[in-house]
Amino acid sequence: MAVPPKEQAELTIDQLAERTGISVRTIRFYAGRGLVGPPRLRGRTGLYGPAHVARLDLIGEMSALGFTLAAIERHLERVPHDTGPEDLALQRALLAPWVPEHLEDVDRAELDRRAGRALDDAAVADLEALGVVEVLDDGTVRLHGALGPGLDMLDSGLPPELLRDSQELIAKHTSALAEDLMALFQRQILQPYRDAGRPAAQRARLAETLARLKPITVQGVVAAFGRAVNRTIRDRVG
Repeated sequence: MAVPPKEQAELTIDQLAERTGISVRTIRFYAGRGLVGPPRLRGRTGLYGPAHVARLDLIGEMSALGFTLAAIERHLERVPHDTGPEDLALQRALLAPWVPEHLEDVDRAELDRRAGRALDDAAVADLEALGVVEVLDDGTVRLHGALGPGLDMLDSGLPPELLRDSQELIAKHTSALAEDLMALFQRQILQPYRDAGRPAAQRARLAETLARLKPITVQGVVAAFGRAVNRTIRDRVG
């Protein structure tokens, strides 16, 4: 007898774990926290559909991006359990990083090996102030990309206070810019989509638009900053 299409797409919890790369124990933990909806029961067997897969994919991606469990819970509180895979794919597109992030946790011995020299606590603190590393509570160090540029800045001979203060200025103004840009995109891109009733025909196009918009915006910010510095130099000389 032919299996109905709906059942063809359904998975047991073991199959769901294999499909998503998330352990059965973790899936059950997420379900207990209300992050994943209950399965459809067929006798005593729970069956999970495409929406469960998409929701777990979203949770996995948010975890990989560094979101805490509390942050994931807060976000998913606004995403009903009956949200379809297409809408969840759009959620993933919205949360995708604007620039590549290569986070890696290492111990201090490995950090010294990669640096090619022993780094004392003051040097590590300076690298952390520059945003190159992050010292975690257990003493390990999280690398935010390549270590070389941060070491070059430490070796530049410039006062560490100048490097830290300049990084604080950059963080302050780019954070404000990011907030303004997010508000603009929400107002001019996402809100019209929501006001239109979230039409299915627009989902894929909206995700594609966001994917294109992100690198263009980042390049525009870098170029605008360079032009602004050039203008400032000319104004000061003038």
